[in-house]
Amino acid sequence: MKLINKSMLTAIITLSTASVYYAQQVQDTASKSKDIEEVVLTGVADIAKDRKTPVAVSTIKAAQIAERLGNQELPEILNTTPSVYVTKGGGGFGDASIRVRGFGNSNIAVMINGIPVNDMENGAVYWSNWAGLSDVTTAIQMQRGLGSSKLAIASVGGTMNYITKSSDMKRQGIVNVGLANDGYLKTSFAYNTGKSAQGWSSSFLLSRTAGAMYFDGSDFESYNYYFALGYQPNEKHDLQFTFTGAPQWHNQNFTNSIATYLDMGDGLLDGKKATDPNRKYNSNWGLLNGEQFSTNTNYYSKPIMSLNWDWKISEKSKLSTVGYASFGRGGGTGFLGSINGKSIFNVAKTADGQMRWDDIVRWNQGAVIADFTNNAGTAAPANATPGIATRNNGIVRRAHVNSHNWYGILTNFQHKINENWNFSAGFDGRYYYGYHPGVITDFLGNREYRENQNLNQQPYYTVTESYKAKPSANPFAKAIKDDSQIASRNYDGEVLWYGVFGQVEYSKDKISAFIQGSASNQGFQRIDNWIVDGVTRQPNAVTGEVVNRKTGFKNILGYNAKGGINYNIDEMHNVFANIGYYSRQPFITAVYPNNQQVLNPNLTNEKIFSAELGYGFRSSDFKANVNLYRTSWADRFARRTGLTIDPDNNPATNNSFLNAYAEVNGITEVHSGIEFEGFYKVGKFLELEGAVSIGDWKYTKDATSTAYDENNNPINLSSGSNVSTLALDGVKVGDAAQFTTSLVAIVKPIEGLRIFANWRYYDKLYAGFNVNDFDNSRNSANYIAPATEFGALELPDYHLFDLGASYRFNIKGGQSFTIGANVYNLFDTTYISESTSNVHANQSRRNFTSDAAYNSYVNAGQWNGVSQQNTVYFGFGRTWAANVTFTF
Repeated sequence: MKLINKSMLTAIITLSTASVYYAQQVQDTASKSKDIEEVVLTGVADIAKDRKTPVAVSTIKAAQIAERLGNQELPEILNTTPSVYVTKGGGGFGDASIRVRGFGNSNIAVMINGIPVNDMENGAVYWSNWAGLSDVTTAIQMQRGLGSSKLAIASVGGTMNYITKSSDMKRQGIVNVGLANDGYLKTSFAYNTGKSAQGWSSSFLLSRTAGAMYFDGSDFESYNYYFALGYQPNEKHDLQFTFTGAPQWHNQNFTNSIATYLDMGDGLLDGKKATDPNRKYNSNWGLLNGEQFSTNTNYYSKPIMSLNWDWKISEKSKLSTVGYASFGRGGGTGFLGSINGKSIFNVAKTADGQMRWDDIVRWNQGAVIADFTNNAGTAAPANATPGIATRNNGIVRRAHVNSHNWYGILTNFQHKINENWNFSAGFDGRYYYGYHPGVITDFLGNREYRENQNLNQQPYYTVTESYKAKPSANPFAKAIKDDSQIASRNYDGEVLWYGVFGQVEYSKDKISAFIQGSASNQGFQRIDNWIVDGVTRQPNAVTGEVVNRKTGFKNILGYNAKGGINYNIDEMHNVFANIGYYSRQPFITAVYPNNQQVLNPNLTNEKIFSAELGYGFRSSDFKANVNLYRTSWADRFARRTGLTIDPDNNPATNNSFLNAYAEVNGITEVHSGIEFEGFYKVGKFLELEGAVSIGDWKYTKDATSTAYDENNNPINLSSGSNVSTLALDGVKVGDAAQFTTSLVAIVKPIEGLRIFANWRYYDKLYAGFNVNDFDNSRNSANYIAPATEFGALELPDYHLFDLGASYRFNIKGGQSFTIGANVYNLFDTTYISESTSNVHANQSRRNFTSDAAYNSYVNAGQWNGVSQQNTVYFGFGRTWAANVTFTF
């Protein structure tokens, strides 16, 4: 698991040692000044204020994160807040997925100290890249709905602002060791110097986390480094520099059918189904030369550095500016080629369901493997080109690289006009260049791979160099090392963003209100390095338009306007309302769809309208919030990833595409609901936290879709092409429970001891739409696509219970030990957290294209009222975590 090279490790140790030495030389003014408390970086962050900012908001403090997070993913700490549904996805390290009010990762604005971090090409947030945030986060503020941020950001569902520790926290050191199920081990060391009399301060943190997740074949390793340096020469100027990153690699898992999980219930893939599914089963891995080897390994390093400057110009005016840069390096693996016409996922496995990597190596080199048969099952020929792999024959593991360079500047000027009026205005500029080549990570016994998709090098060229699926320890490593060794794909994306924003605030006595507006221009350019510049035609090679290697920038204007008002009825009651409209630019995959250079002829901005009403109650012992909301979204473009697509809707033919994706145009949806969140201090020894969410989220219009495999090849569906019309009108939005409740009890029987129990309930959980399920293009008198008749598949409801405790005891000199432990899913509940298919339990013959497909469906049977043909993610069973922390 070697990750950090010697030179990098030496630099980190030197930096850390210097910080500790410096700490011993400074005067710890934190203990002498009430003004130097544990502060946070908030210069450009828009933080909602209780009973003043008219938005729905929940805040998670650092103490809750330390107590309850354990070995969970950081977004999971929000699972007890209203309208938030977080799952572990496939269950790999950092593969969690969060939805807020039914909107997914790409439509939730994620910010670190006010800096936007959603990917500029597709809006995604990959939590494995931010695994170290839990170590340095002081607070998480979850603003549901359009939120209070002044920026033109993707806050359709909400805004998550992670506030990290600043360098001028009080002088303190922390050593932590954490253990958990499946060999999980985390060690970390952090130190804050405090602030010197000259205004200097620094903080650093180093940590390593490694082990495995709950499912089989899920090894991972992650490091985290964080360094902050602050300088406050006087009361007018405050400078804060931060540099943080979390290089990691982890093996992944994708959906299997319920039937497969039941087949593996006894640990054998033998067609004999058990009563209970094997939730740990992962079909993506096996042993290669005696070591764990996976079809899908994610590896990435995304360091980000920022320089914050707060300038107090006068008693009434302030300018906050941050410049930042991020250098993402890494990608995710998959496979090229086939064995006797079968993809890697359809080749015969071991008796216990693992990939037979050693046999695959032997076949690649020319050996006959008796059960590596052709699609007809009539023969098992040897490799016709031993040692030479192509897209059609022989198997190699490739990685699709998704590296980038990202630079930005954000500045916000604030001026207090008088006691009641304030205004602010600012600029948001960003530049992003994404590199998306493919490389070979393992030849699996082949000598070479022949790439034939580069139209400039026909009929093919030879690739002989492979790259390890591990992140570089150098945060400034080159994105591409050798242009001559690229395989599978080779394109780049370029985004230029600049925008302005402004806000006017009014506050007097019981009333506070704001009006915000912003406008931005986004320029998108796609660069395809494999087409013949000025010669290649797309989308049709004969009749299509002539395209260039560089598309040129397509500039698209977007804007938003929103406002809100809060009225404090008295010291206990307040009400608020907000309303807003977004005209949001689409992502680059909508500007240049289908992995081509042709501009989308139907390109249009997405339109979002949202309105919200809220009520709050505050007393010494009880706090509560109630919110009503409605959000409509038109002309949405979505990229559905991680799909299992069966072209003929017949699992018996064994020709499904795993980890496929679809591009969907013209989606219209409406999300409305009611939320409750409360806190009750029963007495000195007991506190209660509760939340209830009731949602009604549905699509209101049909859409069109195009489907592709993980190597960007079109998948011909039952319609006869990769294009289909999706019958989504009136269908429930899936992937998130529309009814959720939670109750947390915190018991404090003695000083220093906290015991906490957590109950959550999820209902009205629907499957996400799969393009084949809702394809109505072949509907006739004899055939009706199942989901067009029955809608989205409703999954079984479920309850989860967690239990934890922490005990802190103090030692002399301000030192302390804290011991904590958590058990998640205490009663080992078996539940489905997500489904990527919509096979209903009451389908009839007319919902199938053939007798064979219908008979396969009938023979599959049901589990807990759900057809076993559905491809799903089961939630983790019982897991645990424990930690010891020494503070000095």
